[in-house]
Amino acid sequence: MKFAKLAVAAVALAATPALANEQVVAGAVVTGPEGNAVGTIVSVENGQTVLDTGKHKVPLAVDMYGEGEAGPTITVTKAQIDGMIDAQLAEAAAKRDAALVVGAQAMDAEHAPLGTVLEINGDNVVIARGGDETDKVTLLREHFSGGEHGLMALLTNAQIEAAMAQAAPAGDSAGE
Repeated sequence: MKFAKLAVAAVALAATPALANEQVVAGAVVTGPEGNAVGTIVSVENGQTVLDTGKHKVPLAVDMYGEGEAGPTITVTKAQIDGMIDAQLAEAAAKRDAALVVGAQAMDAEHAPLGTVLEINGDNVVIARGGDETDKVTLLREHFSGGEHGLMALLTNAQIEAAMAQAAPAGDSAGE
């Protein structure tokens, strides 16, 4: 019984600052532990914020903020938060580039088969859809991620089909 009371008290205490912190609003300038500006809150929705550091837009939970004399605060500096995001992006790019090789099988964002990587020309990746070399699509390198499930496009087959359908009429009318 004491454990349940302690757990409820801990949850109430953890939630209180987030509920009481009326400083966490869109447009508020957030300061770090040294009192320097870290960024500006651009949105607050469903207990989440987006903090714009000027370099990155970072999702943070509302309860990550403290209250300061001049507005909301966080416990990291702008350089620290930008460094953390830079490191995460670099790691994700390295995983993608390791998986993005000619011959790799790619799946779409819904884990459905997309096709085989035929060519990589700089940032352009040519995919033979369904392994059919007559049904090719070129996507940008940034449209892929790599991880434990292999190479994955950040688009669905339906989105690719829709984009190709939109591009086709423009190509046809140019030839007339």
